[in-house]
Amino acid sequence: MGNAVAVVTDSTAYLPSGPAGRHGLTVVPLQIAVGGATRDEGDVGAAEAVRALRERHAVTTSRPSPGRFAAAYRSVVDAGAREVVSVHLSAAMSGTVEAARLAAADASVPVRVVDSGTIGMGLGFAALTAASVALSGGTSQEAADAALRRARLTRSLFYLDTLEYLRRGGRIGAAATLLRSALMVKPLLHIAGGRIAPLEKVRTSARALARLEELAVAEAGGLHVDLGVQHLAASARADALAARLCERIPHVADVYVGEVGPVIGAHVSPGMLGVVVAPHL
Repeated sequence: MGNAVAVVTDSTAYLPSGPAGRHGLTVVPLQIAVGGATRDEGDVGAAEAVRALRERHAVTTSRPSPGRFAAAYRSVVDAGAREVVSVHLSAAMSGTVEAARLAAADASVPVRVVDSGTIGMGLGFAALTAASVALSGGTSQEAADAALRRARLTRSLFYLDTLEYLRRGGRIGAAATLLRSALMVKPLLHIAGGRIAPLEKVRTSARALARLEELAVAEAGGLHVDLGVQHLAASARADALAARLCERIPHVADVYVGEVGPVIGAHVSPGMLGVVVAPHL
C-alpha cells in the first residue's frame, strides 16, 4: 500500500536516484529534441546535448504532455495514494505547470499543483520537502505549503561562461541587459520572480567563480542548509566548489553535486556552475 499523499515532480529537479527513491517521488520527464528526434530527458545525456550545442545543431526542449501527467497520477493512485502533490519548475520558464494543472482537473483524486518558481535543485529540495511531510503523515495541503515555503527560502546562483545559449533558447529574460557587455564580463545570475535574472558582472572567470562562492557562503550565513552544486561539463570545478563550501558553511546537512540534464543544458553554456542554498524550514 502506498502513501496516502503521493508527490510528483519533473525531471528538471535533477535529484539523485537515492534521495528520490527513498522519498517515494514520481518523476515526469520533460522532452528534448536533438537534430529533430524528440526523446525524454533521461534518454538523452548531457554530453550529447553539449556536443550538439557546440556543433550548432538544433536543440529544443518541451514540456510533458497533460497525458504524461495523467498517467503519473493514475500510477500513484493505483499504488494507494488518495491525494497528490505535484511540484514543478517555474511556470515563467516552462508550460510544465500548465500541463500538470490540465491533468489534475481530470484526476480521480485531488491533485495540488505547486509552481515552485525555480528550477534545478531549487525545485529538487522543494519536492523532497513535500515528500518528507507526506511520509510523516502530513496532508496534501501541508506538503504543498511546505514545498512552496522551501522554494521561496531557497537561493539559486549560477555562473555562465557565455550568455549565447540562453539567447538562442529564448530564456535570457532580464539577463539580456548583459548582452552588450557580454564580451567583457563573466555574468553571475540568479532566479528571481521565477525567471533568470542578472545578479552581478565580473571581469574574469576566476573572479566570477570566487564571487559565486562568496555569495553562497553569505546566503547560508549561520542557517542550517542543504546545498546543491550543479554544473554542465565542469565536474572537477563543481567538486572543488562543494568541498570549499562545506568547509566554510558551518551548518550543512545534505550536499548534492551533479550535472544538470539536457533540458537545462540546452539553455546554459558548457562550463556552467551553479549553487543552490536551501535553508531548512
